[in-house]
Amino acid sequence: MNPNRIYANRIAAFLNKEPRDFTRPDLVKYIKANGVKMVNFRYVAGDGRLKTLNFIINDERYLDRILSAGERVDGSSLFKSIDAGSSDLYVVPRYRTAFVNPFSQVPAIDILCSFYTPDGKPFQSAPAEVLRRAEAEFTKVSGSEFHALGELEYYVIAPRTPLYPAAAQKGYHEAQPFAKWEALRTEAMAAIAEAGGRIKYGHSEVGLIRAEDSEMTQQEIEFLPVPASEAADQLAVAKWMLSAIGHKYGVVISFAPKISIGHAGSGLHVHTCLHKNGRNIMLEKGALSAPARRLIAGYMELAAPMTAFGNTVPTSYFRLVPHQEAPINVCWAYRNRSSLVRIPLGWTNASGMIKDANPGSAVPAVEPAQTVEFRSADGSAALHLLMAGLCVAARRGFERKDALAYADKFFVDKNIYHKEHAALLSKLPKLPASCWESAETLLKHRSIFEAKGVFTPQLIDGLVKRLKSYDDQNLSERLFGKEEDIKHLVDEFLYC
Repeated sequence: MNPNRIYANRIAAFLNKEPRDFTRPDLVKYIKANGVKMVNFRYVAGDGRLKTLNFIINDERYLDRILSAGERVDGSSLFKSIDAGSSDLYVVPRYRTAFVNPFSQVPAIDILCSFYTPDGKPFQSAPAEVLRRAEAEFTKVSGSEFHALGELEYYVIAPRTPLYPAAAQKGYHEAQPFAKWEALRTEAMAAIAEAGGRIKYGHSEVGLIRAEDSEMTQQEIEFLPVPASEAADQLAVAKWMLSAIGHKYGVVISFAPKISIGHAGSGLHVHTCLHKNGRNIMLEKGALSAPARRLIAGYMELAAPMTAFGNTVPTSYFRLVPHQEAPINVCWAYRNRSSLVRIPLGWTNASGMIKDANPGSAVPAVEPAQTVEFRSADGSAALHLLMAGLCVAARRGFERKDALAYADKFFVDKNIYHKEHAALLSKLPKLPASCWESAETLLKHRSIFEAKGVFTPQLIDGLVKRLKSYDDQNLSERLFGKEEDIKHLVDEFLYC
């Protein structure tokens, strides 16, 4: 307990306690003292969407029961792999995830839940459970923790206004009133932070599309590094909250990878880093450390099958096309946005810069904060499975004896999309060009993801079946010049 700590989470502020230390009596105390009338259970099901179960608090005994024992649900309606003849699952609350619902007209708190089988064991195919296993196996092999953050990009689609127009593709870090919907973004940021989201910043993004009767403005909310399970939970809650606030404003919030050909798509870049004894271990003497390069080696090996978790709808592959910032080739580079994996600035000179900007001020030492950015995923990603896949790929890098030399094979120091580097481009492996190809490459590598029991065979089979059901081989060629068909497809996956 820290009397000087600032808590965004209202329950934490009331209790003066870190969310990770919440107990059942803590939640009962908050509920009773603040007139809370409802508890909502939330959980990510097989389709990757956040589901809801509402409870009205009848009395303290009933409240104590739902917080102590959870509730049963129809698993066959939440997971296609479960047979309807034996479908019951339990959903059990994780107290550390509790937050005050910012939308409910009835005072309510929400809690994220885990799935359990009738015999009380964790349900193996639940996305959050897959990720939990992936994290544990990574730590066993590497001796370090896998942390991640997401860059959540989205479009606000609203009626067109003639006031303060801005140029197409010129929205990056633009300010209101030229950048529209800043108020929606900041309202969402405040709500997400109260729900436990560790936000780094928000800003307007490049995309700005003006149609005859609508205007589409791209935004981004980026998070801070946290353990991968927390990162996935935060993104799931953030997507739900953004959609709910968009509904309140009467506008569409779309995380779709592509909503207009020729304009910026929305990615879900994931920054990852390794922590040991509470410290970032990505740098050694100012250069990338051996563990960081092992991480990269794993990403290089499994980049193609990772699209099965990170690029899950046909319009994902309208974004992964040549000559855009979205990558199509498997390679890594420093600060180069044309590469699949980018090594961004890591604040190695932070103290010197702040001293120069503030002469005479006492400046504390600033720890470097190096990350490795995985850039292919988009807003259709199955969040927990994407993070689990990255954990598996990272573990693969630590298992390879030749990891450092393997990583070096994929390093580039040029913008690979410049014409003069065409020869280099042709030598680099490519990502899949469709959901069908993604499924095929996942089948080829399934043993790696299923190793140590992380991904279940049933889950892999289900993913492959769904990806192949789109039958989207050569889709770009088939739809070339067919604007109405393209628009229909974009509309189909607008709320992916």
